[in-house]
Amino acid sequence: MICLALANVALANVALANVYDASPNDYRQSVKRLRAGDTLRLAAGEYREGLAVHGLSGASGRPIVIAGPAQGPPAVFVAQAGRNTVSIVDSSFVLIRNLVLEGNDIPVDGVKAEGHARWAHHITLENLVIRGHGNNQQTVGISTKCPAWNWVIRGVTIVGAGTGMYLGNSDGRAPFVAGLIEHSLIVDSIGYNLQIKHQLARPELPGMPEAESTTIIRHNVFAKPNAGSPDAARPNVLVGHFPREGRGAEDIYAIYGNFFYQNRHEALFQGEGNVALYANVFVNDHGDGVRIQPHNDVPRRIVIAFNTVLARHAGIVVTPKEGVPLLQEEVFANAVFAEVPLAAVQGTRNVQAPFDGAPSYFKRPMAPLGELDLHPNGNWATAVSGDTSGGKSLPDWGLDFDGVRRAPRSIGAYSGSAANPAWSLRLERKPGGGLQGGPGSGSPRPAGA
Repeated sequence: MICLALANVALANVALANVYDASPNDYRQSVKRLRAGDTLRLAAGEYREGLAVHGLSGASGRPIVIAGPAQGPPAVFVAQAGRNTVSIVDSSFVLIRNLVLEGNDIPVDGVKAEGHARWAHHITLENLVIRGHGNNQQTVGISTKCPAWNWVIRGVTIVGAGTGMYLGNSDGRAPFVAGLIEHSLIVDSIGYNLQIKHQLARPELPGMPEAESTTIIRHNVFAKPNAGSPDAARPNVLVGHFPREGRGAEDIYAIYGNFFYQNRHEALFQGEGNVALYANVFVNDHGDGVRIQPHNDVPRRIVIAFNTVLARHAGIVVTPKEGVPLLQEEVFANAVFAEVPLAAVQGTRNVQAPFDGAPSYFKRPMAPLGELDLHPNGNWATAVSGDTSGGKSLPDWGLDFDGVRRAPRSIGAYSGSAANPAWSLRLERKPGGGLQGGPGSGSPRPAGA
């Protein structure tokens, strides 16, 4: 009888979930009534009053869903001065998908977990297009300025922002914890395509992860072929350190399957703390590829493996702070082609050669995007002697950039000939992740288009 009663309660709770349809004229009233399990379907059109996700609480397995049309004309939220377009305060288990955020070069952020919020957790942003947010370097596509954990940012396209994503606060007191950023495209930011800030001591908040956690950055495209200036020189991606001690000190970044492309003034990637960087492709005709170095703290546990790097100047550089040795340094099975291919204390079975030597190793390393092909040209990797570290307890460790099982003794991001079909390196969302349709699919649309 007790089980039957509990089952009846569960069914009643499911039945209470509502689906609301709204238009630009009445959506704000509908947002305020949303409860766990509810869905708000937004019609196509222009929304000029922002989206206030304030005090909305879904539940595990029953998120609040706010969605624009998956196909056809989009729901477009148009920026207004003095207000961030999607504003998140003290909300949890909320999924926002299939929206276009049009910035119109106004100095407001596209999505912001506000600095005066206590927290924002279990937030999913999916199939968003964020454009026209390039007023200045401090104008951000997606920003978190309060403690944020268990966010999913999936299938997002950000074109021409001041900063694509800025997660955490500059003082280290608003940590971004246990996040997942995948299958997104961030192009031509003035500053960073993505920065995740360093973290001081973790605040004690109900529900924040207590155990060691992993922030995953996978299958994204981070590109700056046209943007940036010497005065705003920033890497495409920078990740800061986790807390030096206590909760979170053993957290790690797992960064894999990404395409990093062009930066005229800085390295493509910079990191410190605990970083695992594997199965990525780096191409920079202008400068450096990967730099692991002190920023707000020091490098601690570093694994760099199975990457393909083409960089005009330095390929992979690992620079500890003087007198502070790394707790772990593993640099192995990378294919690095640069003026200075590899500068690291520990390195095994890496292939190093000048930048101009790449055609001897890859199919079409000097071709333009869409034709650029860095799959191996032959079986040269099997002839390279030396040992590499075995399996790692890291997400998708055994897969290459194409997502296929890595062949034994492979070197670089690709373990062999192209998968069928293989994704061509280009400025579009890398396919996968279960994404279908929505305004974020396909190639980027120019800001203001």
